[in-house]
Amino acid sequence: MGKSSKDKRDAYYRLAKEQGWRARSAFKLLQLDEEFDLFTGVSRVVDLCAAPGSWSQVLSRVLIKHETFGRTAWQNQESLLRQQMLGVTGQRDSQVDAGAEMTSKTETPTIVAADRSKGDVKIVAIDLQPISPLPGIVTLRADITHPATVPLLLKALDPDYDAATASKSASNPVDLVLSDGAPDVTGLHDLDMYVQSQLLFAALNLALCVLKPGGKFVAKIFRGRNVDLLFAQLKLFFTRVVVAKPRSSRASSVEAFIVCLDFRPPAAFQASLERPLGVGDTAGLAPAKAAVDVDGLAAGSPIVSEVAEVVLEDLREARDSRSTPTTSRWIAPFVACGDLSAFDSDASYKLPDDYVSLDPIQPPTAPPYKRALEMRKAAGGAYGKTTV
Repeated sequence: MGKSSKDKRDAYYRLAKEQGWRARSAFKLLQLDEEFDLFTGVSRVVDLCAAPGSWSQVLSRVLIKHETFGRTAWQNQESLLRQQMLGVTGQRDSQVDAGAEMTSKTETPTIVAADRSKGDVKIVAIDLQPISPLPGIVTLRADITHPATVPLLLKALDPDYDAATASKSASNPVDLVLSDGAPDVTGLHDLDMYVQSQLLFAALNLALCVLKPGGKFVAKIFRGRNVDLLFAQLKLFFTRVVVAKPRSSRASSVEAFIVCLDFRPPAAFQASLERPLGVGDTAGLAPAKAAVDVDGLAAGSPIVSEVAEVVLEDLREARDSRSTPTTSRWIAPFVACGDLSAFDSDASYKLPDDYVSLDPIQPPTAPPYKRALEMRKAAGGAYGKTTV
């Protein structure tokens, strides 16, 4: 498949190269930000599974370079044009009013520039694959499922952090944790969904160690059976949980993004990758209790006293409440992100006759198929060396 055919099939693939993005997934984060305003009041961000770095590139251009995109850029442009038109009209009416207006205009950008030049923005990107450098981004090559990653992340967030004396929690927590990671799909949807859910749990466990109260967590999910149980588990830690489908995400794909807002962990909860969520009976929330066969103990048994009968009754009620589907399932609201007038990611668009296909902004640094390409090149091509 050539470049032109791929450009025709996917408009966002073409736009990513034209606008300087490393991957088309940058539009997914931009559309999520338009819907949920993810970047307002955010200065410390952790980007998990960041390679090739398109989401980190969005963070760099929005939080560090203060660029605007999408609806916000259009609104700012319209506002600037309106101010310029009013300025021209005021100049024709009165030179004094125009002078006062120009003075206010020159003072406002100065204040904004001083406010934006604080330099307190901190962005850390983590992935198993190497990531090409980005302005203002600290990159780590680490495994988000390994407990040793937490000290590395805390050291990157706070250079003064000492792993020997400090606890495994951030002294200066972050405002936003992103995860756009996905496993190598096999085509077996149930298996792919399970592996993706485990990857999401790994991202969540790491986010719980560094996220501050009121923070935000955004991660990729695969929709399917029993995904409502995953929503209910996330609802334990966040006040608002929403499933979002950006317009740049293909409708034929099962991927979506879980947007968790207002981080509120349970009381006395201690986050740790050494004892992550979903491992064991405690799930990190409460001490484990011994399993009791409450039906096997008769009320008239000699070992059962009046106090024990009350305890058994409580155990029966707790068991019955856990077995009720309505207590452990919760359906998260679904939101479609992106303007309806935008490109359809599943449609093919006709390119102009003079269109020139562009190369990707950042080719893969260490693709998983790199070894296969080297072996094919050594063999002399796709069909091996030819003999005469």
